[in-house]
Amino acid sequence: MTETTQDGSARTSSTRHQGLDRDDVIDAALELVERGGGDALTMRKLAAELGVSPTTIYWHIGNRDELVLAVVRRQAERQAATRVRGRSAQERVSSAARNIWRNALAHRNVTALATQAGATTLLELPLETTLVAELEVAGVRGVAARDALRSILAVIAGFLVLTWRRDDVPDELHPATLWAQVDDDRLSSQTLTALKGRSDPDKLFERTMRSVVEGILADVDR
Repeated sequence: MTETTQDGSARTSSTRHQGLDRDDVIDAALELVERGGGDALTMRKLAAELGVSPTTIYWHIGNRDELVLAVVRRQAERQAATRVRGRSAQERVSSAARNIWRNALAHRNVTALATQAGATTLLELPLETTLVAELEVAGVRGVAARDALRSILAVIAGFLVLTWRRDDVPDELHPATLWAQVDDDRLSSQTLTALKGRSDPDKLFERTMRSVVEGILADVDR
């Protein structure tokens, strides 16, 4: 088997290339992003990972933009298998929302890559579809289902920003450091002490999402 190089010449591909297919390339690209972030996803680095020339990657996938979307789709397919748990409508809707939150946290680099590419919905669509299906079972349909989904996604996005921003800021700009400098008679010492400490993001998310879902489902019964 031969391949055409960038200068138009032909050369015999390696044995590894002969057994390489599009899925292999996408899986390797996804692994590269998971390890090193979106900046690590270059045609040259991916080719080195697979032991082929960059031309081979272009032949299988196309350009980098197409590769990014292929990676996002592959992660979306994998996330689609995440199970919804619970018996009551509230438990299952909350579980479906939690799946979006936890997958975003577990695959931060892919989430960031999808955001940069404007492909967040592409990444989350299978999980969002499952969430809407659970809302429908609970009696939330039409415009109410649309707005419920977007409200839940806004909460998830807010928590992701809060969680990741605190990981990235310098110590002197960290909320705990800044709150330690506050001296305001309007605030009790008990509250100020609490504000200097860290919250558990997962517990806070659970409490907030429970309230949001309760509010959504309460409208069904009115």
